Amino acid sequence: MSERILITNDDGIDAPGLRWLAKAAQRAGHDVVVAAPMTEASGSSASMTAIEEDGKIVVEPRELAGARNVPAYGVAASPAFIVLLALRDAFGAAPAVVLSGINRGANAGAAVVHSGTVGATLTAAHAGLRGLAVSLDVLTPAAAGGGAPDAIDQADDEKRHWGSAAGLAVQLLPVLAHTPAGTILNLNVPDLHVDGIRGLRRTALARFGQVQVSIAERSEGFVRTAVQAAQENLEPGTDLAALAEGYASVTPLRSPSENRDVRLNLESIRVQTPAF
Repeated sequence: MSERILITNDDGIDAPGLRWLAKAAQRAGHDVVVAAPMTEASGSSASMTAIEEDGKIVVEPRELAGARNVPAYGVAASPAFIVLLALRDAFGAAPAVVLSGINRGANAGAAVVHSGTVGATLTAAHAGLRGLAVSLDVLTPAAAGGGAPDAIDQADDEKRHWGSAAGLAVQLLPVLAHTPAGTILNLNVPDLHVDGIRGLRRTALARFGQVQVSIAERSEGFVRTAVQAAQENLEPGTDLAALAEGYASVTPLRSPSENRDVRLNLESIRVQTPAF
């Protein structure tokens, strides 16, 4: 019997990428359960947040179009918290693998530290599970419908190439199964028909994210931000460079751990009450 797979995301239970990933995993014969935030939770990283009513976290059964035999739940919680709940049998038997996505937009480079998509898999990895974060690059100009950040919201998400990312994700599951426990694979796929994708590359994380936040206006009592495409030069061998060249990228990640390379001189520090 195949290992149980939890599929979650940070775009919310109604996101098309979630449906496509669930359908692909189900058709590949996997034992799948879906649990995702009721509303968008992008940028939530691995936060443990939830909305409670009378001390209870709201969980609503849902039906996913095209995957009606997959048990699915909308949960009033962040993706990482949903993983934590799943590990405690909140949605049936605990999963052995966590798939997160398909995210609307690449999770590449330094931006992975903020991603709720990746944050869900980091939580799984910390518990010793394997995880696969899946994202569709809707911004790179080479991608259909890509371009400026403000153009993304004007596109019809149902017409994006979710199937390309879902197909690659399912093919990566046997690869993931042969990695050490606690491994995460971060998959980013161009928003192209599968015939237009040049291949799959193992990549490093770029030093910067795909977009940058700047201060558009600052005044007394508030600041207003703006989001724009990063202007940094692409580094060969990184995830963002691969996407720009029409390749899908996969980057192995791991959950936060002790840095044994740092040396600290603590002998001179005295533990005492500070004098003011």
